[in-house]
Amino acid sequence: MTQPSEDLTFPVSDLKQWAYCPRVFYYAHCLPHIRPETHLMKAGTEAGQAEEGREERRSLRPYGLSAGERAFNVPVRSNGLGLRGEIDMVITLADEVIPVDYKLSDKAGAHFKLQLAAYAMLLEEMRGVAVQRGFLYFIELRRAEAVPIDKKLRKQVHEAVAAMQQAAYSEQMPPPATQISKCVACEFRRFCNDVL
Repeated sequence: MTQPSEDLTFPVSDLKQWAYCPRVFYYAHCLPHIRPETHLMKAGTEAGQAEEGREERRSLRPYGLSAGERAFNVPVRSNGLGLRGEIDMVITLADEVIPVDYKLSDKAGAHFKLQLAAYAMLLEEMRGVAVQRGFLYFIELRRAEAVPIDKKLRKQVHEAVAAMQQAAYSEQMPPPATQISKCVACEFRRFCNDVL
């Protein structure tokens, strides 16, 4: 079996998928031509793009801030960490840099927090600053939730990336999601005959 190389990078969105269900990641990387695009995927992309325009016009009050410089669609990458991506928004203050990830959801699932922590870690490496927190912004609720970027989340990012690299190189199908409810609306439902 080939060992993961240091320069292999995955999109941060794959990290979110891995945390939600490792099989989604497996299908995307080991069988890349079979993934269907769902209505929910399109809706999420369109909602994020529309939110950027609204974000430019409103204050930073949803984040509990009175001032700050906003940058949108900020590209980030780390060969060492093995991830790359684009942060929806980065707020820069005099003494702090804060990543913001837009979500078409109504709750901060663990997979969303993991994705935000990865963005924070990439931002730290590229800007040479410590990132203590980030925000998940729930588009439909018009509400932001602060997420502390703590040691536990950072460790989870490292562990997940290592597991993703191993899965991609071994091409062995990982176990299914721990909650079968996640499978009901999954675009790969028909491929997991051992689950449903």
